[in-house]
Amino acid sequence: MNLDSLAQNSVAVIGVPLDANSSFLRGSALAPAKIRQVLHSGSSNWFLEDGRDLQEADWKDLGDLELPETDPQGVAEFITAQVNGLLWRGVRLLTLGGDHSITFPLVRAFAAHHSRLTILHIDAHSDLYEEFDANFYSHASPFARIMEAGLAKRLVQVGLRTPSRHEREQARRFGVEQILAKDWQGVLPRLEGPLYLSLDLDALDPAYAPGVSHHEPGGLGVREVLRILEQVRGSLVGADLVELNPTRDHADMTAAVAAKFYKELLGKLL
Repeated sequence: MNLDSLAQNSVAVIGVPLDANSSFLRGSALAPAKIRQVLHSGSSNWFLEDGRDLQEADWKDLGDLELPETDPQGVAEFITAQVNGLLWRGVRLLTLGGDHSITFPLVRAFAAHHSRLTILHIDAHSDLYEEFDANFYSHASPFARIMEAGLAKRLVQVGLRTPSRHEREQARRFGVEQILAKDWQGVLPRLEGPLYLSLDLDALDPAYAPGVSHHEPGGLGVREVLRILEQVRGSLVGADLVELNPTRDHADMTAAVAAKFYKELLGKLL
């Protein structure tokens, strides 16, 4: 990562090109590069929905983490250590995945700097499995790791479809607040900071986001997710955007959606 001229209390972006913990298809490691490609392609501009110009704002893309070739636990510890170093600088951070397994080591770093963290998790899946395919660091398990370690005081999940019996049991065990897509009425519950936001692109219906590994019909629309982001108020300290799989995308449709969310999440952090 290039940390030159990274100011205190600024906003930074990093990529974590990891898909080793994906349970079905690989490909999300390609996502950070693809999102940047679309952002800089000239197909859109740098203005936000509220009229601000990101080219005039104080933020810096630090590039991708160079992940070590080791086991899932070692990779997770490396991510936590690298992010911890950034947070000591007082930086607010947007992270581009990669698969959703990156959220556990990210939140572990944030929790060391922000007590009583609240997490808003937008996803088709609750990712609360105790383990998946004998992998405790699976992308199906990050929120089980987060909650069992006491890293968040509150977890609110929006957009879920077809949670399994085990996932429902885990949600009750950890006191997770879940709003299924079929029950979504467009209004978030009150969220107090410090707030961390994790956005999985498969929260969207596959019609809007074909470029994800797990297609789950019946999801949210792009405008619905943007309206969720509009409702986020107060101290957003960090966010991640995960599970774009460019190998399944069509004409960069999903990558363009990811680029849109990148800009709006960046605007929230600013």
